[in-house]
Amino acid sequence: MDARLTLFALALFCSQALAFSHAAWDELLARHVVLIDAGRASQVRYPGMASERAALRNYLGTLSRVPRSEFDAWGREERMAFLINAYNAFTVEKVLTRYPDIGSIWDFGRLFGNPFKDEFFVLLEGRRSLDWIEHEVLRRHYRDPRIHYAVNCASIGCPMLREEAFVAERLEAQLEDQARRFLRDRSRNRLQGGRLEVSRIFDWFKEDFEPRERYFAPYADLLADSPGERELIRQGRAKLAFLDYDWTLNDFRSSSPR
Repeated sequence: MDARLTLFALALFCSQALAFSHAAWDELLARHVVLIDAGRASQVRYPGMASERAALRNYLGTLSRVPRSEFDAWGREERMAFLINAYNAFTVEKVLTRYPDIGSIWDFGRLFGNPFKDEFFVLLEGRRSLDWIEHEVLRRHYRDPRIHYAVNCASIGCPMLREEAFVAERLEAQLEDQARRFLRDRSRNRLQGGRLEVSRIFDWFKEDFEPRERYFAPYADLLADSPGERELIRQGRAKLAFLDYDWTLNDFRSSSPR
């Protein structure tokens, strides 16, 4: 019995020791992500990120060197955290290739140079794009709508870039916190005039939130103030309307206060 316990403890120690570290990304986020609007949104100090671009690129290099076999051996939460952090970190690197001469992620182009379809980095032994991480892997294989609150497209309209790295041991709490932060941001999601006006994310990716009328029920307290309005949301009787999406770069230096 003691031998089995010893082997189990050794295996647990080894698995923890081999866990991928996002500490470098965590430190960059802590220094250069600024919470605004009472923590419901964030902006990025891109000049600060640029000043530490060597550290960012070193972190991206560690992501790129992970072999597929190692990734596949991880647990679900560790794989999800890895992919979300990769998406966000490579997006920041993409912005920095043009910064400060960039006002929107779409300045790279919508047909030629599309920033989401461009295979500009290596991940899991292949040339990859941001769309590959989000649509081909995260949405297809993990099927958690809160992914949309975690990946950040460097835009004001996007759910905020979190001020810390996602990690396996706290992923559930982090994803739910991201959801609640975004949904309580009344500039992007609110009940108004009897209509539930929400981010266009819920229209673009409607299949991830079905049935949409019921999806918002657990978050009714965040979306409306009066008991009657909240009950309307809980019952799924509020008509949905989709707000315009702000693609302005989430740059703390150039953005106006909200």
